[in-house]
Amino acid sequence: MTNTRTTLLRRAATTGALALVLVAAGCSSDDPAVDPQSVAVGATLSADYSDDGPGSLESAEELLTVDRRVSAISSIAARVVYTSTSGIDGSTQRVSGTIFAPEGSAPEGGWPIIAYGHGTTGVLNDCGPSTDPELLGSSQIVAALVRSGYVVAVSDYQGLGLDGTYHPYLDARTVGNNLIDSVRAARKLVPGTSTRWASFGGSQGGQAAWAANELARSYGAGLDMVGSVSLVPAADITGLAAAAADGTLTDDQKPLLQWVLVGLSQAHPELDLDDYRRGIVAEKWDELSACGGVLAADRTSLAAQIGDDDLRPATPEATAVLEGYLREMSLPKSPAAAPMLVIYGGEDTLISQAWTDTAIGAGCAAGDTIQYVLQPNSGHADIDGAAAFGWLGDRFAGTEAVNFCPVPPPAP
Repeated sequence: MTNTRTTLLRRAATTGALALVLVAAGCSSDDPAVDPQSVAVGATLSADYSDDGPGSLESAEELLTVDRRVSAISSIAARVVYTSTSGIDGSTQRVSGTIFAPEGSAPEGGWPIIAYGHGTTGVLNDCGPSTDPELLGSSQIVAALVRSGYVVAVSDYQGLGLDGTYHPYLDARTVGNNLIDSVRAARKLVPGTSTRWASFGGSQGGQAAWAANELARSYGAGLDMVGSVSLVPAADITGLAAAAADGTLTDDQKPLLQWVLVGLSQAHPELDLDDYRRGIVAEKWDELSACGGVLAADRTSLAAQIGDDDLRPATPEATAVLEGYLREMSLPKSPAAAPMLVIYGGEDTLISQAWTDTAIGAGCAAGDTIQYVLQPNSGHADIDGAAAFGWLGDRFAGTEAVNFCPVPPPAP
């Protein structure tokens, strides 16, 4: 990256800070129910549609009604459908998303790419950011990234934005694959793109960004990952099982677990949901599962009524089954391919500090390069992530990353 682009990134950090707070809030149960507006698309865009492997483009259409803050600075603003791979069973899946490119000529070496992982928007087919002009809250951060000189690919994630499949909510492998393939799709659409890319996201998207880094060497072969940024990542969610059994789920974690169970019931039909739901959760399952429309109108008030027993596993065996699924969905799974920046809060009532501490510790033990920043007085939705812009600029500039992981003891 040139010195000019690094300077632009640092200038963008100030304007990007608010957007980073917004993206981190995506998983919060305090958010109002999403009410997606149908976006308008126009002409089919010129692209390479010849491939049929991961990241191949099925369609790319001009976005006509996207947030003006994005469209005004983008040479390309497109809704796309591309091919990816399920992390559950390895099946080929159609995934929707959006791709944005800066105006002007590509720099020497091509446009760098950011695969942006959005925070939780829901678990059903109508919950994809590409269905909404403001990308369900992500348009401001996308605009900041495009303004900073990046091509930005925003995956809806499998099952969000398209019918025909389901969303395996918080399955790290699936969303990691989805981000990597969004980069491949962007390179087929935007002329002059580089193979160099980074992943960046908050909450569910923070998990996706971390997972993409771990998968970059294997599933992401042929691309050159330079780093990942994860804000308040839902990295290790194994603790949800014990908290449900003990009756210690926070008010934020109760609706989170309900959405996890929606995804698990579709990925694992053998799971008996009645082992995990009763009371208002059983009675209002459809309303609690919705992200938009009439059913979701009362979701926030219903979620506030979930009691400690309404999500308590019926038996110790049921707790063990749930814990096993959650462990399989969580991170880390393997060493990361590139440096990581993780920013999280000490007052987070959705993804507890202890859970993120565990994930970071395991990543350090695996040999990862991690710069981790605990903001002790911040929660899930008020993280200051402004440092991410400068950190990303340094990675693309080739500056060596700082590693906060302890140096391993010498071998005996």
